[in-house]
Amino acid sequence: MANNSDCQQLNGKNGDVPAKRQRVMETGKITVVLGTQWGDEGKGKVVDLLAADADVVCRCQGGNNAGHSVVVDGKEFAFHLLPSGIVNPGCKALIGNGVVIHLPNLFDEIANNEKHGLPDWKGRLLISNRAHLVFDLHQKVDGMQESGRGTKLIGTTKKGIGPAYSSKATRNGLRVCDLMGEFETFSEKFRNLVEHHKRLCPDLDVDADAELSKYKELREKIRPMVTDTIYYLNKCLKEGKNVLIEGAQSTILDIDFGLYPYVTSSNCSVGGVCTGLGIPPRNVGKVFGVVKAYLTRVGTGGFPTELKEEKGKLLLDRGHEYGVTTGRPRRCGWLDAVMLRYSNIINGFTAVAVTKLDILDVFDEIKIGIAYYIDGKKLDTFPASDEDLLKVEVEYVTLPGWKSNTENIRTLADLPKNALNYVRKIEELVEIPVWWIGVGKDRESIIELRGQ
Repeated sequence: MANNSDCQQLNGKNGDVPAKRQRVMETGKITVVLGTQWGDEGKGKVVDLLAADADVVCRCQGGNNAGHSVVVDGKEFAFHLLPSGIVNPGCKALIGNGVVIHLPNLFDEIANNEKHGLPDWKGRLLISNRAHLVFDLHQKVDGMQESGRGTKLIGTTKKGIGPAYSSKATRNGLRVCDLMGEFETFSEKFRNLVEHHKRLCPDLDVDADAELSKYKELREKIRPMVTDTIYYLNKCLKEGKNVLIEGAQSTILDIDFGLYPYVTSSNCSVGGVCTGLGIPPRNVGKVFGVVKAYLTRVGTGGFPTELKEEKGKLLLDRGHEYGVTTGRPRRCGWLDAVMLRYSNIINGFTAVAVTKLDILDVFDEIKIGIAYYIDGKKLDTFPASDEDLLKVEVEYVTLPGWKSNTENIRTLADLPKNALNYVRKIEELVEIPVWWIGVGKDRESIIELRGQ
């Protein structure tokens, strides 16, 4: 039997793994990748790195409000519902029961990525029969609710995710298994859902007959992909398969742990992995956090380390900080160690990846927020409310920049001393080891620090 220790080099199904690549995933355990900030950290890149060794890559929560980018050999893929690991032809891609799925958008996403060279996905994409469906009416309701908030916008993507999770919670939602069953029963449930939303939103316009006609076709398209993913995943774990979980959104957007109400509608911290896939906690192995080397936020709300004017614009332009899903510009600021420590308390990270370090190449000096104060009193942890976050004053540590290009660097020895010092300072402040540094968009733009 092969030795599955962490240090074993792989000769996997996707070709020989280079000497610098070492096994990270544990047999019989799931490996989890999560965001640590307000999202947009570059999780797709880390998932793509680890997926080379994975048999199955899973999404456990959220919907097509997520946006993950992967660049392979100059080809850029944009994923919203599909797990990023689908670009690796040797692994299965699985959408779990905790995800809410808008089927028309799913097939549009597949078609768009096929144009960019997505490997044959048929037979590799699995969809949970327990996943809830997002309908066009949910998207319309999402837009109506957001516009009704006036100046207090949450910043929803208007993809219908919140209303779909609301339908799930109020027990009038429809699942994939409903669509796979008797269509007459599905139709009756759908019409009841339409009437429910029309009572709440009298201006809602839904052509139920047209929608049902569309879904009668869609159910035959997805039928080969639908399965009991709970049984499938636990069988994979018993067989010693490598299972990788790709979290969507991020810890500070978690509906329980984020700055409510400026949050998403699902648990995007480690607990959502178990409920969104039906995996026992004992099977959770390594949990990796992804940290952008600076910080971004979409929409309104507190942002203690935000940079405005010249430096903020520089980060926006250099980092191309526009949403994959919405195209909205992101607010930019210095890294926030208070936020990262809070994320680690919740998730218990094994290690983190620091992405987009190259974006900081041009700065003379770089700051990290290390403590919060309100009315002169130091806070013990990250605030529960956005109102408190707006009041925060930040204590910073300032480090010298490196003023040199890191985009083509692939070894730790070649990394500028001040760049390495910045990464080591993150480790010191957050008390988590950094195993990878991202210095570009391509899948090869990774420096491995593990064990160094």
